[in-house]
Amino acid sequence: MKTQRAFALLFLFLCSYAATAQPPSASTPKAGGTPLVRKVEPPNWWTNFTPELTLLLTGENLSGAQVVSASQGVGVLGSDASSNGHYLFVRLKVSSSRPATAQLRLNTASGSALVQLPLLARPQTAGRFEGFSRDDVIYLIMPDRFADGDPSNDQPPGSTGVYDRSKPMAYHGGDLRGIREHLGYLHDLGITTLWLTPVWKNTDSDYHGYHVVDFFAIDDHMGSLAEYQGLVADAHKLGMKVLMDFVANHTGPRNSWADDPPTPTWLHGTPAHHLDPAYVFAGMVDPHAPSRLYRNTLEGWFAGKLPDLNPDDPKLGTYLAQNALWWAEVAQLDGFRIDTFPYSSRQFWSGWNKKVHDVYPHLDSVGEVADPDSTITSFFEGGHRQFDGIDSGLSTVFDFPLRAALRDVVIKGQPIERIVTVLQHDSLYPHPEMLVTFFGNHDDKRFVSEETSNRDKLKAAFSLLLTMRGIPQIYSGDEIGMPGGDDPDNRRDFPGGFPGDPSNAFTPGGRTPEQQDVFAHIKALLALRQAHPALRTGKHWHIAWDETYYAFVRELPEEKLLVVYNNAASTRTLKIPVADTPLEKVQSLEPIFGNSAAQIVGSEVHVTLAPQTLVVFRAR
Repeated sequence: MKTQRAFALLFLFLCSYAATAQPPSASTPKAGGTPLVRKVEPPNWWTNFTPELTLLLTGENLSGAQVVSASQGVGVLGSDASSNGHYLFVRLKVSSSRPATAQLRLNTASGSALVQLPLLARPQTAGRFEGFSRDDVIYLIMPDRFADGDPSNDQPPGSTGVYDRSKPMAYHGGDLRGIREHLGYLHDLGITTLWLTPVWKNTDSDYHGYHVVDFFAIDDHMGSLAEYQGLVADAHKLGMKVLMDFVANHTGPRNSWADDPPTPTWLHGTPAHHLDPAYVFAGMVDPHAPSRLYRNTLEGWFAGKLPDLNPDDPKLGTYLAQNALWWAEVAQLDGFRIDTFPYSSRQFWSGWNKKVHDVYPHLDSVGEVADPDSTITSFFEGGHRQFDGIDSGLSTVFDFPLRAALRDVVIKGQPIERIVTVLQHDSLYPHPEMLVTFFGNHDDKRFVSEETSNRDKLKAAFSLLLTMRGIPQIYSGDEIGMPGGDDPDNRRDFPGGFPGDPSNAFTPGGRTPEQQDVFAHIKALLALRQAHPALRTGKHWHIAWDETYYAFVRELPEEKLLVVYNNAASTRTLKIPVADTPLEKVQSLEPIFGNSAAQIVGSEVHVTLAPQTLVVFRAR
């Protein structure tokens, strides 16, 4: 009941705020006039949460305002206004333990304004905010392209975005309700964790969500805050987790901050004068590199047009940390996927992660470090201090080096040693077992559509991904072999998720034989992974490899599994040496996945494998 009451209070406040906050008009107070507050961020807070809070008020005539609290348990520590009076930062100390609406009065020589801040009761936290683990499988969804559960928000009032499913850069209508309606499909497949690309408010046709203009609002095309809360709650009922895609490097080009930032150092540069972007990280991990080798990476405007946020500005750093806390609490999130992680300073991320972990000690975040070099990706993982003396605090990173190796080996036929070499670099990471492994995401050409790729190669890649160390991530649609070229063609609509679709791949009867073949393969692998803890948490041992095959063991004290993969274009009969390996004293090998049998002959395992197939044996 407390949770329902808290959300009811928040809903009433947001409705009240939407009704009273007005856009500029001819009657807007002039400079030196009565203060006017149009927006309060965060829009609410909680009792028994963080004791200090900084509000960002946006409006007019806020310069020189004296802020007074009329509420017990809420004290004003100080305030700072922007030079043009459009913004006011108000530092509060919240000691109240009872839900209420705090009343803050802004007084100037020309008049006053009332700001209300709902303080809600926190829901029970036991068993929540537990992060993700090696027992999880992450499923990446781009909401606009997954399922349209509410056609009424395809063209929401006031939106400048184009809705047209025939145009790859327009909105296609997918939304939060569409995801809620298909949670059963994902649960049945074996998914345990959802990663949604950003659902924050965007502008124009930024269907993908990465051009944020309001960090505390759900995009109108996606649904409402209540719908987002309902999605997370429904996922939790099924034992599934939800990660929010967090964007701190940049904002959308139409954000009012671009031309009117809250502080002089809120952004790196201006729309007229800013650095070009750089997408390389080598200088950042080089202790001998001068700043000119990485300044454009940290301060350049992404894609040459996205205003680059400067989170080393203390006020912005606080704003972004509070934003993460607000979303985690209001939606009961399980973690974050952090976009473009290296493009913001490690000093900022260290502080951001500390503030998050001070409130949610077990919440996890996975950072995007898009580089195929393990010496670079490992530099950004938390758990150790680098030459700069900073621990980023990041739980883990995506394993981009393994992604590159899997695609090169399986699609292009490069030597298996490409994969082995990546794994040999695991000692660079404090927790390599927590790396999020994948072979494709929303930025890649679809695996099956790469030149020389095919459905069998896709199934082979899944076989390796779901048996090797790490936490696997699957891109929506790959489980049915969806095709797609470079961005945006790699973001086609999921068949069956939209009104009028001729087929429904969410159901067995709606899939083509080819789609069902891939789906059944992935489902079987996920069931195998769930049934055998060694595939999730077991130590990963190299056993043997050559140009076209790889044999490895996943081992726990109670379970030992041998995995053998043949990447050759033809059937191979392998004689795998096992002396001085964990298989040295094994008496028998029972196949539990795949169609091949194995014999132990002296100090070798003999097995015959069809082209680009994988088999798993239980060792006894």
